[in-house]
Amino acid sequence: MLSGACHCGAVHVTIPRKPRSVTDCNCSICRRYGVLWAYYKAATVRVEAKRGATQSYSWGCKSLKFVRCKKCGCIVCWQPAKPGAKSWMGVNYRNFGLEFLNAVRIRRLDGAAWGDKTH
Repeated sequence: MLSGACHCGAVHVTIPRKPRSVTDCNCSICRRYGVLWAYYKAATVRVEAKRGATQSYSWGCKSLKFVRCKKCGCIVCWQPAKPGAKSWMGVNYRNFGLEFLNAVRIRRLDGAAWGDKTH
């Protein structure tokens, strides 16, 4: 298990293992957020925060919710708007220590080619 947190520490994330790679997507929202996504089955990720410490943002077809810390603004993860038993989620791997970040392969994804219909 690996643990990470937003900048102010109000939101903590625990993932089951180090990812084999992380994704640097250049779609309109991911490039603005500056995130590196690590993907996990939603049931294996634990996001812990006090009630009201996070807020979410959805746009386009509203199939995903981008979750951020309300205090420091760090993006923590994306979650499906309608999660199911087999749902996946993306965790912002930049919220983990440099020792983990520097040891993982970065995969580039041309999400901009998909247009704004993906999120």
